[in-house]
Amino acid sequence: MVYITSWDEFVEKSVQLFQADPESTRYSVKYRHCEGKLVLKVTDNRECLKFKTETAQDAKKMEKLNNIFFTLMARGPDADISEAAGKEQAEAQPTKKGRGRKQ
Repeated sequence: MVYITSWDEFVEKSVQLFQADPESTRYSVKYRHCEGKLVLKVTDNRECLKFKTETAQDAKKMEKLNNIFFTLMARGPDADISEAAGKEQAEAQPTKKGRGRKQ
């Protein structure tokens, strides 16, 4: 098992691993609330890549990685992932106007 410290390197190697053997590649997420650790793991039974973080900011990065893997799984390993990787979900939530007191 290899812990990769750079997020970009982890994503690049994970995508390469999936594209090389999409039938046996697995992606798992493990979160330990008591320690505040998030571990992402990608393996194909021959090579195992892991990324460990303790920052909450990496949750958004994990969402992007999920989008990349969903794109590869749905469209095939030769799909263009630039759309999934660079897509910013800028969905602004509308402000709610409640019936509370006016100040």
